[in-house]
Amino acid sequence: MPAEIRHIVFDIGKVLIHYDPNLPYSRIIPDADERQWFFANVCTHDWNLEQDRGRDWNEAEALLITQYPEREAQIRAFRQHWAEMVPHAYDDSVAIMTGLIDAGRDVTMLTNFAADTFTEARKMYPFLNIPRGVTVSGEIGLIKPDVAIYDKHARDFGLDPAQTIFIDDSYANVEGARAAGWQAVHFTGADQLKNDLSSHGIKV
Repeated sequence: MPAEIRHIVFDIGKVLIHYDPNLPYSRIIPDADERQWFFANVCTHDWNLEQDRGRDWNEAEALLITQYPEREAQIRAFRQHWAEMVPHAYDDSVAIMTGLIDAGRDVTMLTNFAADTFTEARKMYPFLNIPRGVTVSGEIGLIKPDVAIYDKHARDFGLDPAQTIFIDDSYANVEGARAAGWQAVHFTGADQLKNDLSSHGIKV
């Protein structure tokens, strides 16, 4: 039998708040094929992930501008218009998290996020300040699904891995948590999350 859950850890992007780089770029690069090429070759997922790991935006932009000087304005737009990429919270998911906190559950957060944009996100979405704490990848130089970031989060917040459940929209990150000895569920929506938590003995 799995251990009783005493600690609940939430991911943030696409679990508590929406994230979509296409939102500002639909305006910046109106042509859909060109925009798809841009995200596949210039401001790629892997490029952005290095900011989540702690790379400075100036360094990140300079790297791409050297390769694609004609795209400088479009490259710099990624950071300049970042706030448009996170336009709203998932109210039903946030209600689950705050309800667990109100019920006395121990809730923390673990996120792949650039340090400076997370500071902005906390101002945009005050509920991010309600849990007991958060591990932000960009502040510590580690990213999910590296087992080391889960181990650090558990140490920093005094979590027993076997009694911890992690919620993330990325299956790779769920698997990373399991590799660290945590229990974990793959987030696909608030209704399914309620069912998953219930199956782990957590009343929502």
